[in-house]
Amino acid sequence: MSHHVDPNKNVNLTIDGIPVTVPEGTKILSAAKKVNINIPVLCEHPELCKRALCRICVVECDGRGKLATACSNDVWEGVKIVTNNKRLSTIRRTIIELILANHPQDCLSCIRNKNCELQSLALSYGIYKNPFNNNVESQPPKIESKTIVREMSKCVKCSRCVEVCQEVQAIRAINTANRSSEYRITTPYEHSLEDSNCVFCGQCAKVCPVGAIYEHDQTAEVWEKLNNNGLRAIAQVSPDLAAALQSECAAEQTITTGKMISAIKLLGFDKVYDASIAAEAANSELNRELEQRQKTGGKLPLISGSSEGVARFVKNFYPDLAAHLSDGKTPRRVFAEDIKNAYSAAEKLEISSITTVSFVPDLSQKYTAKKDETDFALTAKELARMFKLAGIMVETLPEAPFDTVASDLPKAANSPPSAEIVDGYAKAREVMETIHSGKCASNRVIILS
Repeated sequence: MSHHVDPNKNVNLTIDGIPVTVPEGTKILSAAKKVNINIPVLCEHPELCKRALCRICVVECDGRGKLATACSNDVWEGVKIVTNNKRLSTIRRTIIELILANHPQDCLSCIRNKNCELQSLALSYGIYKNPFNNNVESQPPKIESKTIVREMSKCVKCSRCVEVCQEVQAIRAINTANRSSEYRITTPYEHSLEDSNCVFCGQCAKVCPVGAIYEHDQTAEVWEKLNNNGLRAIAQVSPDLAAALQSECAAEQTITTGKMISAIKLLGFDKVYDASIAAEAANSELNRELEQRQKTGGKLPLISGSSEGVARFVKNFYPDLAAHLSDGKTPRRVFAEDIKNAYSAAEKLEISSITTVSFVPDLSQKYTAKKDETDFALTAKELARMFKLAGIMVETLPEAPFDTVASDLPKAANSPPSAEIVDGYAKAREVMETIHSGKCASNRVIILS
């Protein structure tokens, strides 16, 4: 709509004959959801801009011949909207078939099988055989820093990854190229993500509707370590992971932290530690580093983050502020080094015979600049796959406690200094600018990726 939108003004309309009243400026898609009418979408994402690229959400308005995309068009007073009829169903089905004609037909072996938005749409419209010839450009998967896999032959060109990388995170490591049938999603100069400005935040994988971008599955490597009788494996896990595991395992009963610990030990892990131990140790070290900088006139504010991607962000975009970066370890590195050493000493084992696995809440914490073949980070998705392969029903297991760490890890300071916590790299840029201008009010900045 070209006129000014007043969100305090209500608009009355009908959708499939059902009266609806919504604030002015409401999209057709949102208005339909209010009365439980589901309009199919593929490129649309609730946290991103409305680009209307796939056209699957088209609807009819006031019986006009011209179709409107429900995700990008506002409702208006008195409009009568039709979301489903023979014409619309045929159009949507044809669009899905055309997308499938340029998509690999390997659903059973795809990492997103049964969790793919395109697959769900195809099933909804009963598409079991495509009338169009399959024409897919073969592109082998690219594993980036053992963190992200790009399999662009599966890309449906929805541009979600471009939007989240450029606008939400302000990293711009993913872009578009060419037009028309040559239009594609790529990286600047087609460089690998490792050689680009990518900070491996994982948001591109989070919003991808298919299997074009996803986390690098390292479960096979971990299984190899677990099945090696000459090795020991220890794990750390956050209690918060239980909720994510509940969804990934589609468990009917509640998965508690204690049941999750029992399940991890059934996989073959000797010890399972609370991730807060390493987090507390890492935070204490950072506080001590801050105190030392304050005493010696070091660079302030001290910048640290939840993942090693934060260091990439500062060095790539603000190299003149690199001296502000903390020399301390992330919680994952504390576990892979300090807690691993403590376990080695307690059990009288060689360091080389111990494998550490951090079960992390998000993909960003899989990334590490340090290549260690005995240190792994797995997401809730990967952990759920391990449980399924082992036939473990987590929700049915008895409760088990975390193991304790016998070590001289640093404890939290009595009065830890306050820190400015920044969520996301777009907001981090704002803080970096305040550091440049000398207007940053805090002595410590924590960037959550």
